[in-house]
Amino acid sequence: MTTESEELVERISHEVEARQDEIIELLTALISFPTVSPPARNTNDVQNVIRRYLDDLGFETDMWDVYAGDPNVVGILPGKSPGHYNSLIVNGHVDVAEVGDDKEWNSPPFTALVKDSYIYGRGVADMKGGIAASLIAIKILKELGITLQGDLQFQSVIGEEAGEAGTLACTERGYTADFAVVVDTSNLHIQGQGGVITGWITIQSKETYHDGIRGKMIHAGGGIKGASAIEKMMKIIAGLQELEHHWAVTKSYEGFAPGTNTINPAVIEGGRHAAFIADRCALWVTVHFYPNEDYEEVIKEIEQHIGFVASADPWLRDNPPQFIWGGKSMIVDRGEIFPSLEIDPEHPGTRCLARSYEKLLMEKPTVGMSPTVTDAGWLGHAGIPTVIFGPGKLEDAHAVNEKVKIRQLLDFTKVLATFIAQWCNTRKEEQR
Repeated sequence: MTTESEELVERISHEVEARQDEIIELLTALISFPTVSPPARNTNDVQNVIRRYLDDLGFETDMWDVYAGDPNVVGILPGKSPGHYNSLIVNGHVDVAEVGDDKEWNSPPFTALVKDSYIYGRGVADMKGGIAASLIAIKILKELGITLQGDLQFQSVIGEEAGEAGTLACTERGYTADFAVVVDTSNLHIQGQGGVITGWITIQSKETYHDGIRGKMIHAGGGIKGASAIEKMMKIIAGLQELEHHWAVTKSYEGFAPGTNTINPAVIEGGRHAAFIADRCALWVTVHFYPNEDYEEVIKEIEQHIGFVASADPWLRDNPPQFIWGGKSMIVDRGEIFPSLEIDPEHPGTRCLARSYEKLLMEKPTVGMSPTVTDAGWLGHAGIPTVIFGPGKLEDAHAVNEKVKIRQLLDFTKVLATFIAQWCNTRKEEQR
């Protein structure tokens, strides 16, 4: 004798198998929009398709420009008793990575190709596959007549590939829920992540000197207390390396290889002309940190350490380095933030998702950490318990001939549909 829950699982599983062609058809349609970022500003058409899809499913939709030509879409399917039952955010981004030379591809990157149990095309793994499968999962629940007591929210966001934080724009607009699933590339693992922040460290001299007087600046008795900002930046870089070594020795986090927390001096810009002593030098750094660290605390550590380095140098004491951290766009302001995300395996939402996985796929899911970063950190930063869970392998994301296994798309659709039905029909007070 089967229980009501088992019957629901069987109905969802059967329906998903019958909808394989529909999932592929929707994903093919989404892939046809070349939403490459950078250059970005090209997602309006695909977002209109998603907004209309949500409208047809009964969602109340909100669409607004984060940047001109790049709108977010948020849809809310109101629950029957939202004050007493769990709410859920399903989040995904519609922008995709650059293609490069499309001659290296076996087929046109924006024309989906089904071959040998895979579907190929730019964005199938990262992450239009997750979006298409999520929309079909929701459609199946509606057509099966499964009523949700808690609110279901679907966020289709822009800008993730260029650090433009469409998801941050959602949280700033006030969108929240009791739990969130970011359906980005995770190979159906349930994941958290470390964090990334970029920053500019700038040294600016108070005076500008001609190259011809360099001798007076570097030899005894010259009488000019000046310096090359480029040469002084070498001390800053050395200081960053010392701090990076210290972190490698003193910090660790389960699921990450030792020394994953790094400070990369990625770009350096300095000087104005060969006839001048460099009076300005700027260093662009990329900092990786662990899931239990907040980027604001990491910034304080770096600035404090570099402050000590500068205080030990007579010239840098008078011309201290200046810092600009993060940014909302690698395109607009040359900066980005991806907050870290710790996950609690015992959180009711995580446990419910894991149980749904076990019911459908007959094995326990892998719960761990992503080696990359996603928008999930912004939801966690806003106080929303969040996990990453989506189809596709990371090695296929951004790759030539990007692909995702059709079987994995189907499995993901089953698990997500079952999870939505369970989570949004669980009372808030039953979260134990």
